[in-house]
Amino acid sequence: MTVRVLLCDDHAVVRAGLRALLSSTDGIEVVGEAGSGEEALDMAAGLRPDVVLMDLQLGDGMDGVTATRRLTAAADGHGPRVLVLTMFDTDADIARAVSAGAIGYLLKAERPERLFAAIRDAAAGRTVLSGSVADRVVSRMRAPGPALTPRERDILGHLAQGLGNREIARALFLSEATVKTHLSRVYTKLGVRTRAAAVAAATRHRLLPDGWEAP
Repeated sequence: MTVRVLLCDDHAVVRAGLRALLSSTDGIEVVGEAGSGEEALDMAAGLRPDVVLMDLQLGDGMDGVTATRRLTAAADGHGPRVLVLTMFDTDADIARAVSAGAIGYLLKAERPERLFAAIRDAAAGRTVLSGSVADRVVSRMRAPGPALTPRERDILGHLAQGLGNREIARALFLSEATVKTHLSRVYTKLGVRTRAAAVAAATRHRLLPDGWEAP
């Protein structure tokens, strides 16, 4: 059985390299190339690939997570399998991709043989993760922290940088009242009463957005 693959990456050189690489192995056929999330949706509807190889960062348009969610929700759950292939392995990116319905998450540093096997596994409905990604997932499962929304994590990250409510509101284009409401919910979830305690708890549970560091 030949696995039909649609490539989605906003870099033409990367797409060309992937097409050449995948064409070097038997049982995998690249049926199309998309340079944006919107294009991937349109092409998938017509080409009906078995697997969409999806990057997460797709320029100014629809991102890979949104495209993944729409692809996997298509045709009453009978859409293509989405295998993320990206350079990014942050906890936030992994969680968003998996929540959106991606069946696998691979890093672009993987060896070609691993990529070939992952595409075949994805087509067969088997979950595929790069080794380092699997380690991060297991680590998070062993020490889960309170569930915060993406907006709450953003606000907590700014809080960790020492910003006041007014500065956070300005940075995130929110009202101060909205920031206060989010912070109140964060305090409740973390079981704390002060800003310093919230930052300490967030650091302990690894809840700060990737790239943020408490001073």
